[in-house]
Order: sequence, then structure tokens, then C-alpha cells
Amino acid sequence: MPMHTEDQLNDFIEIINLEAIQQLPKATEHFVSDLHGEYEAFDHILRNGSGSIREKVETLFQYSLTAAEKTELCFLIYYPKEVLQEKDYPHEDWIQLMTQLVKVARFTSSKYTRSKVRKALPKQFAYILEELLYQYDSDFNKEAYYKAIFDKIIDLSLAPLFCEQLAFLIQRFVVDHLHVIGDIYDRGPAPDKIIDRLMALPSLDIQLGNHDILWIGSYCGSFPCLASTIRIAARYGNLALLKEGYGIDLSKAIAFSRKHYQENKGFYPKKTVDDLSEEEIHDAMLLQQAFAIIQFKVEAAVIKRRPEFQLADRLLLGKITKDLQIQLEDHFEPLIHACFQLVDPEAPYLLTDEEQKVLEDLLKQFQSSERLATHVRFLVEKGTIYQIYNGNLLYHGCIPCHPDGRFLSVSFGKTSYQGKALMDFFQECVKQSFATPERTDDLATDVLWYLWCGEGSSLFGKKSMKTFERYFISNKHTHIEEKNAYYTLREKEAFCRRLFAAFGLDSTGHIINGHTPVKVKKGETPIKANGHLLVIDGGLSRSYQEVTGIAGYTLLSNSFGMTLAAHQPFTDRQTAIKERKDLMTQKKIILRQTKRITVRQTDIGKQLQAESASLFAKNNPINN
Repeated sequence: MPMHTEDQLNDFIEIINLEAIQQLPKATEHFVSDLHGEYEAFDHILRNGSGSIREKVETLFQYSLTAAEKTELCFLIYYPKEVLQEKDYPHEDWIQLMTQLVKVARFTSSKYTRSKVRKALPKQFAYILEELLYQYDSDFNKEAYYKAIFDKIIDLSLAPLFCEQLAFLIQRFVVDHLHVIGDIYDRGPAPDKIIDRLMALPSLDIQLGNHDILWIGSYCGSFPCLASTIRIAARYGNLALLKEGYGIDLSKAIAFSRKHYQENKGFYPKKTVDDLSEEEIHDAMLLQQAFAIIQFKVEAAVIKRRPEFQLADRLLLGKITKDLQIQLEDHFEPLIHACFQLVDPEAPYLLTDEEQKVLEDLLKQFQSSERLATHVRFLVEKGTIYQIYNGNLLYHGCIPCHPDGRFLSVSFGKTSYQGKALMDFFQECVKQSFATPERTDDLATDVLWYLWCGEGSSLFGKKSMKTFERYFISNKHTHIEEKNAYYTLREKEAFCRRLFAAFGLDSTGHIINGHTPVKVKKGETPIKANGHLLVIDGGLSRSYQEVTGIAGYTLLSNSFGMTLAAHQPFTDRQTAIKERKDLMTQKKIILRQTKRITVRQTDIGKQLQAESASLFAKNNPINN
């Protein structure tokens, strides 16, 4: 018998453990996109795992519970605190409920190692839950043992807390890793709550969207980003996010707007979820005018110092005539909803002293807000422009292309970038700008604004942004924002294979995008290029639902394959709980595996194989 040192024995045991883990089924990945501040709908999707919890309950209790009883159990798992407060449970009902919850928890945790499950257990009940999850059987002695545990939990009035912890544990086990494919911010009222929710999750990544970049840029010192952020918040009636969510005092900005701007029907805020008072509506209308003008002015400063951005077509304030017309290429268009009283015809892009002070005050407040700083830091640390995960390529918008499929080359300074190199450059700019928020005119910070509206931006994906035209010109032909050729090319398999190759991947995975709402009403499908590319922005934002016809897509990838879930509009949390109204989901299988995928076939599996090989080489007698 060979003799091993204690260190060698420990290494060999670890090799056995690493090899065993690789044989487990692949854990579930959950993909969401374009959340746009819709916290309650997003929270419900997380709680029900895009319908996964209902599927588990249906499987386990197909013949033992009625449809109403299964729905009741599902909602208790989604919202345990609220549902448990609705009524008093007799002793035997508590026993039955705990038994059901333990059964679901065992089922959802079965694909994980005991070590991973143990780490997820709440400290208060860790020992009890481990006993219940791993040794629950019908043996008489064990049955009495577990009944004694349940009885004592009830006697000590711990049953509500115990069931609540079990429900959250089930939610945790149903989805192992979350991918957010961009656009947490803008339009909806509560992106800050979404960020708080994401920060509490154990495993996730974020692919930054154009609206996320706008907020990052605002914090990092980009005046054009900051002006756009305030304007959009006013446009969607979400000034409460700034004031109450991040502690931004808008009183100086509002006083300035009241002083210089008047009633203007072209600037009333869009419909909002929360009713606004007459004063709030009026102030939002005035602020939107003020910051539209400020935005156009501060954008000009960046355009002039960065001619390589090729955004001179946005310099429109200087083209306004005395009779309120504007020259666009070879013709003139009359202007509507005019509010150019602070635009000096001799120096149209010069900020007034008051505008400068208002803007500087807001930047100081943005950078002094502890909660905003925490959220932006989280986005920068967890967020990337693109992500490669388990053979899939994830990014929010597009890879800018020419119509013939060649990658668009974009110059910054003296260097040109395209394809993957362009995405890497954008990522580096995000990090650099965040590291130096005191600098407001450096290239990295200017690039953050370019990501919002530049032709070569992977997040914008259009030739030009028509903010001025949409506010001030009635001719809707001038409002059209021409999409990059990528959005036509992505329908073709050959193009998708080129994208995979550019990122060093084979074409067995999927490209997963958000950004462009899928117009289901018009027959559009989220499945492109024969399944090679998937678009999961189906309109979670309420402002898009009239166009899309649904309330968003999510995607699930597990050991059995990949499933696309289409959701119907969510009412609100209170109504959902009261009426047991789930977010109705229709699922479509994108990929079904003939043989279950194991951990060995994933990125984590590759890491485990490398660790195992390293330990084996270390203890191999040949190497010694």
C-alpha cells in the first residue's frame, strides 16, 4: 500500500470532490433585459423564476393538490410574509405546509452539492434544514424525528419565520445565476430598487445598456449625460427618483426653470404609473424645456473638442433662423414648441451663468449622493459591455456593422477600433472614467456620452439621435432614427457565425441581445438566424407594451436546454397577491438536449478541470 503524506491525501480528496461536482447537472441561468425601472414586475419574475417555481409545484403535486391549492402554494413561495399574514393556520395545516415546502426545497436543491446548499441555508435554521433536506424518508423512526422538529417549531411560534426562510431558499435554488442584458434605468419609476435587489443576489452579471451608461456618465462628470438624465426623468415624470431615491435637491433647477420657461404643450411628461400633482406636472414640463436646451449646449462642447465623433449634425441651435425655421440639409423646416429664449443667436452654444451654476450644482449633488455612488460602483464592478458565458455571447445592443457585414471602424484619438476591439475599448473607458470623476472633459468621459448617441456605439445602434427634431419639428420624416445594418444582418446564420468567430467562439452557443423591443403585435419573433440569436426585450417597460403587445421576454437555460418565456403585463404587487394573479407566461423551447448538460461542460466545469489537473500534476510521482 503506497504511503501518502497528509498534504497529498488532502489533495487527492479534493480531486475526488472536483471530479464528482463535474457530473452534477448544469445549474439554471436566468436572462432578463430592459427592466427600465419596472421594479414590481421584475421582482415578481425573480420570485417565480419566470414560471419555474410553478413548474416544480406542478411536477411534485400534480395529483395530490387541486389547481387552486397549487396556486396558493406558489404564491406562498413567491410572497411568504404577505400570504402567511392573511390567516391563522391550525397545527396540522402548519405541518402540511412545512412538509410541502421541504419537498419543493429538496427538489430544487437536488442539483447542487451539499456544500453549496449548506452555504445558502439561513443561519437560524441551518442545522434543522440540512437534516430535513438530506435525510427525509418514510422510515418510522425518521418520520417521528421530523414530526418532532415540526411540532416544536410550531409550539415555539417559529412556523411563519421557518416557512418564510424555506420559501426564500426555494427562490434561491430555482435560479443559480442571473444575467441582466442591460437597461435597468429610465422610463419606469424604481431602477434604484432594482439595483438594491440585484445587489442582494449571490451570483449575477450585467451587460450595460445605453440608459445605464447615461447614469454612469452623469455620475462620472459628463455634462451631456447629466443634462440628458434630468431631461428624461422630467419627460417620464420620474423626478421622485432623483429627489427621494438619491437625495438630489432639484429646488435650484426648478426655480431656474420657473423663472425662464413658460407653458409649453410639447414638453408635458408622458403618462406615468404614479399620479402626479398639477404642480409636479408643471415643474416637469418646465424642467424638460430647460434641460433640453442645456443638453444641446453642453453636447456642442464635446462635439467640437472630439471631431472624430462625427456628430456635427447635432449642432442645430446655430441653424435656427429669426423667423423660427431651421435648415436641414437642402430644405427648411418650421419649428414648433419653441423655447429658445436663452439661446444667444451670436453664441448659441454658450451656457448662461445661471445654466452653468445649475449644472455644476447638480453634478456636485450626483457625486455626493452616497446611494447613487454605491449603485454606480456596483454597475461598474458587475457590468461589462459584453460577456461570454458558457459558450453564449451576451451584449445589450449590437456590433456596429456596414451593410455588407464588415465591422464598422470607429476612431478615437489616433486609433481605430472595430468588432471585439471596439467593445473592449468601450469597457476600458467605463473603468477609466469611473476612476477619475473629477475630470469632466477627458476622452474616457466623453466616450460615455458617445456610447449614448454615437453612430459607432454598440449600445445606441443607430446612425443619429433625433432629440431636437422630435421636440421641435412636426414633420415625422425628420424623426426617423436609421438603425445600424446589424439589425438586418442578425437574421442571417452566416453573419452570426462570423460574430462567434470574432469573439473566439464556435457557433454552438447563442448570441443574446436586448435593446430593441420585439413587436409581437406585428408578427416579429425574438428568435433570429434559425435560433443562433435571441432578442429578449419584449417590453417590460409599460411605455412599450402598446407597441410590443406583451410585457417582455426572459430566458432560462438549464441542463435540459434553453426556454424562452413571454410574459403578459403585470398589474401590481398588491393586486397580484390579493387576487393570486400570477404573471402569465408562455414558454417556447429553443433548444432541447438529448442528454442533460453537466457542470463539466460549463465554464465552471473548465475551472474545476484545471484545478484538478493542477493538483494531480503536483502529486504525480513522474513530476517529482
